[in-house]
Amino acid sequence: MDWNSLSNAEIIIELGQRIKIIRLKKRLTQQELASRSGVSLFTIAQLEKGKPVSLSTLTAVLRVLRLLENFEILLPEIEASPIEIMKLQENKTKRIRKKNK
Repeated sequence: MDWNSLSNAEIIIELGQRIKIIRLKKRLTQQELASRSGVSLFTIAQLEKGKPVSLSTLTAVLRVLRLLENFEILLPEIEASPIEIMKLQENKTKRIRKKNK
């Protein structure tokens, strides 16, 4: 699937559908998933329907479904040498001031 070609709404819908399929494969009801992840049944239903939820909620649900390792693929850790870190910090803007008119 070409995720970059999808709109944000389409991505959220796809994620909801995939979460539902995984939940069903693990033989969990929406209520069980909600209880284990610490969110409401309504939130699980909304997530599976492709409605936006918070990152905190998504993380809790993915933890129960044992899918957190996928974050490593999504956002791999980038190693930087101490010299690279220094250079990045030197180039950081200290403060942006508004221009007086």
